[in-house]
Amino acid sequence: MKKISICVLLGIALVFSGCSKKEDKSEAEQADSKMPVFALIDSSSFDFGTIQEGAIVEHSFKFRNDGEYPLILNNITSSCGCTTPEWPKEPIGPKETSSIKVRFDSKHKSGPQVKTITVYANTEPAYSELRLKGVVNSAPTK
Repeated sequence: MKKISICVLLGIALVFSGCSKKEDKSEAEQADSKMPVFALIDSSSFDFGTIQEGAIVEHSFKFRNDGEYPLILNNITSSCGCTTPEWPKEPIGPKETSSIKVRFDSKHKSGPQVKTITVYANTEPAYSELRLKGVVNSAPTK
């Protein structure tokens, strides 16, 4: 009898805990809908075409915060030391636009190139990826 009572109580506890999780999920979904949103205005990829080795390519990725809270870009990394990003350090308010400037130095690079720039922010998901791509022709040998 004691075992049956314990099982019934555990069953009731599980039912009630399941109900509270649904309510928590609803609150979490509401919070997610208000989070900052890193929304690119153009494309997440930029093709710089064909360049000569040693040339420097710069491109600005324009974006907007489509969320309801300020967007904070925590860090931006690149897949190669030849690619350097510059980004706004101050929060970007709701519906405001800004840009990330990326500079690729093709010195000592040749052939097809794809550089990935990872943007870490207070968004869900916590990061987004940008890409620079193109072809670098070798410098003529002397």
